[in-house]
Amino acid sequence: MKDAHPVRPGYTVVGAGAIGGTLAFALARAGHPVTVVDTDRTHVDAIRTRGLVVARGGTRGGTRESVPVTATTPDEFTGTLHRVLLAVKAQATGTALDWIAPRLAPDGYVVSLQNGFNESLIAQRLGAARTVAAFVNIFADVIEPGVILDGGAGALVIGEPDGGPVSPRVRDLVAHLHSWGPAVASDNVEGYLWAKAGFGAMLAATALADAPMADLIDRHRPAMAALTGEIFAVSDRLGVTLEAFDAFEPHPFRRGADPAAQDAAFDRLTAWLRTQTKDRSGIWRDLAVRHRPVEAPTHYTEVFDHAAREGLPTPLLHTVVTGLRQLEGAAQNMSESRLDELDRLAQPPAPSLPLPLGAEQADAVRQWLDAHREDMVADLAAYASQGSASDDLDALDSCLGWLRDWLDRRLGAPDAEETLAREEAGDILVRRYSARGTTAQDHRPVLLLGHYDTVWPTGTLDTWPFRREGDHITGPGVFDMKAGLVQAVWALRALDALDLPRPACTVMLNGDEETGSLASRDAIVEEARDSRLAMVFEAAADGAIKTARKGVGLFTVTVTGVEAHAGLDPTAGASAVDELAHQILRLTDLRAPDAGTSLNVGVVEGGTRSNVTAGHAVGRIDIRVATAAEQKRLGDALAALRPVGPRTRVEVTGGWNRPVFERTEGVAALADLARRCAALLGHDLPEASVGGASDGNFVVAQGTPVLDGIGAVGSGAHARSENTSVQGMVTRAALAATILAALARE
Repeated sequence: MKDAHPVRPGYTVVGAGAIGGTLAFALARAGHPVTVVDTDRTHVDAIRTRGLVVARGGTRGGTRESVPVTATTPDEFTGTLHRVLLAVKAQATGTALDWIAPRLAPDGYVVSLQNGFNESLIAQRLGAARTVAAFVNIFADVIEPGVILDGGAGALVIGEPDGGPVSPRVRDLVAHLHSWGPAVASDNVEGYLWAKAGFGAMLAATALADAPMADLIDRHRPAMAALTGEIFAVSDRLGVTLEAFDAFEPHPFRRGADPAAQDAAFDRLTAWLRTQTKDRSGIWRDLAVRHRPVEAPTHYTEVFDHAAREGLPTPLLHTVVTGLRQLEGAAQNMSESRLDELDRLAQPPAPSLPLPLGAEQADAVRQWLDAHREDMVADLAAYASQGSASDDLDALDSCLGWLRDWLDRRLGAPDAEETLAREEAGDILVRRYSARGTTAQDHRPVLLLGHYDTVWPTGTLDTWPFRREGDHITGPGVFDMKAGLVQAVWALRALDALDLPRPACTVMLNGDEETGSLASRDAIVEEARDSRLAMVFEAAADGAIKTARKGVGLFTVTVTGVEAHAGLDPTAGASAVDELAHQILRLTDLRAPDAGTSLNVGVVEGGTRSNVTAGHAVGRIDIRVATAAEQKRLGDALAALRPVGPRTRVEVTGGWNRPVFERTEGVAALADLARRCAALLGHDLPEASVGGASDGNFVVAQGTPVLDGIGAVGSGAHARSENTSVQGMVTRAALAATILAALARE
């Protein structure tokens, strides 16, 4: 006689967010004992109080259903793990495995119900026999503690890792997950994961703007097709058979696909997305609602690694990931202009003239610099050991003296030298070197632009000195931007040592870039006017050169009112605070995220006492714009501010600290030259548009083309995590040298 109430196997769901919460709910409702483990104490407490809740029909109205589950934080959990459904963010996988490993039974297993490629890490840590592969495409969101919004039907595929045959444990798991929906077993989970990487890249790109996914994909089909094409070029090279799921058909998005078939696939995909309750991606929600780091960079690490090994360029994917990182903590900068930029990048490049430089010469440059890598590291160590805080004039003077001596030792005496003295900032050093072996028709010099000041206060080196561990270098200023100057100098040394041509070059170093270049701006612009182009050795953006930067405006709104006793004579005064509040509302109306314009009133000060009508108030404003037209619009609007109250006075001071750096034809041509030189050296060179400014903004604005971000490869500018790479120094110095050699013959 069969048991009328068979015991169903239990599951532990680690990570009770959108995916984990949805599947935990379905399993518990089907009678499986379920324990959810989550680090969010508020979420856990809500589940304990009212069960795990799934909402359907939208965030307002609709229905809600609750099921009881055991909920705990990792610290409170006791016992042994057997069947684990891992649903944490990809970047948290390592931490989760640290917790799982000592608790997992010998015959237990972990199913990676995550976005991205995580199975290899799980197998490495726990063993392949305890790893189950999965592909999941579930539209859901955590909308409040303990409540998951069901976003509609999705897809779920389970299989053994590395394409192994479907096993009994996979069949059992799929049968249990039928309580959620159409789960299936497959021996090609990898094909689904790579297809999802392409589709997921589209969804990630939509998080760059604040609009429904379907609408953005529909309006930016060129970018979306090129983005998926980059990823599927990698999967094709690896021999992966892509699998369709839901309404996404990967094959029409491969490079060279029939345009009509691609448009039809776009039509089906966007129509399906419009049927989903969830109209924005989880990445968008992480940025705009939860204000936490996104997992997309982790998702695509494996794609980038494979692409680099196969020599396949991924400029659009790099731009998307870079843009998402820029939006972390700055969701107000979401803008559809970022997708317009992707559309532009997706356009086929114009035919380029052959490079006047051969692969053998480029390889000789790379090999020579590789042989001198330790000399480059030694130079960076000595340079980084020179304190150069922007506000310490004595330290700046000492650092500049060291630089002058070092330049003499590395490049010899210049043909001409000028030191432009500055009273309240570091002096400006200008050194001119003549051309060698050039056949270029344009004899104007190339401006090699950099700054020697850093944000790090004097004394930082006492607690955080230069340090190298293998390829990894840390220390104040190594990334921003001392390694960049070392690379520039060694690029020139390589050309001279190999007797390769180089154009006339002007090395210009200022000591106040980190404080706005207020004392050096005019000199930089004047030098740029007589230059053929400028190479700015600022740090790279995740390895990308920078072909567009926002303009920055720093303004102060000062309101003068009439003081009076707020209690005895409340009508006698005119409140400056009230007037400033009116002006702030006017200012916030000037924001235009879709045009790339942000405006932040970051500091407000006013009044003296609560019983005194405020006679004075101040608001300090930061404005970022992506185009000169927006800069003019904002400037005109600020100039037109007038008081609402007749007895108050409004004054706007400040100005544009940096003009807009737009991707002009000249900038695009330089980027193309750099990309072709990188290809000669055997690597891809993506480009990016960034929100931060540099001295390149001044140069582009006055009409001289700029190649920016040609400096260090690393991360952590202005943070204690600042770092650069030894190999990156060699690679970037070789790139700079190859570009200069090409310019000498163009």
